[in-house]
Order: sequence, then C-alpha cells, then structure tokens
Amino acid sequence: MIQSFDLIVALLIACVSTFILTIPVRALAMKFEVLDHPNRRKIHENPTPRLGGVAIFIGSYLGILYLQPQHEHLWEIFFGSLIIVIIGALDDRFELRPYVKLGGHIAAAALVISSGLVIEKITLPFFGVVELGFISVLVTFIWIIGITNAINLIDGLDGLATGVTTIAFTSMLIMAMIDVRVVAAYFCIVLIGSNLGFLYHNFYPAKIYMGDSGSNFLGYMIAVVSILGLFKNIALLSFIIPVILLAVPIFDTFFAIVRRIKNKESIMVADNYHVHYQLLRAGYTHRGAVVIIYVFSAVFGVLAVLFAKASITFALLITALVLVVLHLLAEMAGIVLGGRRPVIDAYKRLFVRKKNVEDR
Repeated sequence: MIQSFDLIVALLIACVSTFILTIPVRALAMKFEVLDHPNRRKIHENPTPRLGGVAIFIGSYLGILYLQPQHEHLWEIFFGSLIIVIIGALDDRFELRPYVKLGGHIAAAALVISSGLVIEKITLPFFGVVELGFISVLVTFIWIIGITNAINLIDGLDGLATGVTTIAFTSMLIMAMIDVRVVAAYFCIVLIGSNLGFLYHNFYPAKIYMGDSGSNFLGYMIAVVSILGLFKNIALLSFIIPVILLAVPIFDTFFAIVRRIKNKESIMVADNYHVHYQLLRAGYTHRGAVVIIYVFSAVFGVLAVLFAKASITFALLITALVLVVLHLLAEMAGIVLGGRRPVIDAYKRLFVRKKNVEDR
C-alpha cells in the first residue's frame, strides 16, 4: 500500500537534503578543482563546479532511508548506483577514457542483472505476453547502458537534464501508483525531490553542474526503476511506454549515433550537435531552449501515461502523435530535411495569417 503522507515526507527529506548538501559539495568541487572548463564545444564562459550528482545521490537515498522499502534487489540497485556515481565523480575530476567509464557502467548493470532483475517479457498485439527467455539478459543490459548514457548526452544546458528527468520520474510515479508498484513509486518520489532541491542551484545561470556523477546516476535510476515498474505492466505494447516517456533523450542519442557514424567519427566522442545546441543555433535563448525541451518531455510523459491504459486503436493513435511531436521537435532544432520546416511553416501560414486577417 502506498501512503501519500510518507511520499510527501520522503520528497521533502530528499529535496531539502539535496538543496543543503549541494552547497558543501560545490565548495569541495571548487577546492579540488572539479570544474567544467569552457571550450569550443561548450557554451558557458566561466569554469563551473561539477559533482552535483553526489548531492543528488545522497539526498535521494536519505529519502529512501525514511521509506525503508523491502525488495529483493534493493542492495544490488544501491551498490550499482554507487558504482555509477563513483565512476562519474572520477570522470568529473580526471576525465576518464570513454572505455573506462563504459566499464563502470557495465559493472553496475551486471550487478543488477546478476541479482535477477531483468526485463522478462513484453506485450505485443495479436501475440499477447511474449517471454524473452535467454535474451532477457541482453535486452536488460542494452536498456540500462543505453538509458544511462542517453541522459548524459542531453546534459548540455543549465537545468536541462535535471528538469527532463524530473518530468520522466513524475510520469513514472503516476504509473507506479496506478499499478501499485510500491518500490518503483518510492524511488520516483525521492528522485523527484532530489532533483527539485538541486534545480535551484542548477537552473540558468547554473552555480553548479550535476556532472557525469549526476547524469549517469539519474539515467541509471530511470532504467532500473522502469524495469521495476513500467516493464512489469501487462498493458498492450508495454515495452513502448518507457520509450515514449524517454523519447527526447532516446531520439537525441539515436541521431547522435547516426551523425557520428555518417561523419566517420567514434560514437564515444562528444560533439555539440545535440538537439539542445541546435535549438540555440536556431535562435532560441538558453532558457528558451531548456523550456522547449521541458514542454516536449512533459507532452511525451502525458502520452506515456495515456498509452499505459490504451486500447489498440488509441495506442496506435498515440504512437502516430508521438512521431508527429518528435518531427516538430526535429524541425524546431533544424536537424531534419536539411533545416527546412514544412510543418511549422504550414502552421504559420494557416493560423498566423488567419489571426492577422482577423486583427485587421
């Protein structure tokens, strides 16, 4: 049974703890020079402390300590997330080689999978529940590694990853409460609280960045919590629900991989052509670009919640709507059709011109 009072208290504990802890963490980052220095790929002008993920990690688990959930995989989830945060913190300070970071992510994923927490089945139309069998480990491994790094890729503007993951966890919380997935709901509420506590320090102009310690931790927790909650849902096409929920980071990651392969570059090497950077190039302000992605993430979050209880006809309509919304985001960012924006231009011709005529 999920008690609303306990969720509110846990959210406040996580939020206040992270808000307070971020201050000494920032001071430590300054002292030990764990700084994000400006370069040709980045848009900030002054060295900015990293390590905010450490405060988010501690704050969220203080909330979990209050809730004291009982679950067979709890310790593996904790130690897996600890590995992620440690590797991320080391990368924030020393800029580890990509393959060293990937090794840490593999270790964290392997720890959780070895405990038996895997994506066991998916639901398909006309086929019903499909057991994944021996490929369940591979599917789970790809999901955890992929989402862990997808969140890292969108962490390029002040407050962006913090806000996007907060929206994702909020949608997941709603679905977890509907399906009475207690542990999933507990993790969601404390991570929402931690993010809100950190966002005060992280929104533009940011006083501190979450760094890889934060973006990888949040990505890892989204992947794990979705296995605890969303993949346990027996609704139609249940495997699509987390994909819709995380459409923005998944979409951005997919385009990044395609772009780097096309340019004959390593997919592990960072660049500044992600959707948020493209929005800046399209003329949007820093805050404007962040808010735009917040709005799109919220739309996908609502669609994911609706999809969870949809009939096959409604599910197909939602899927079509997801594709349309993704295309709109791509047009706004100028990353499809050679920068042309036919849908947006058609909207302007149809509605803006009509409004001007009415104003006359």
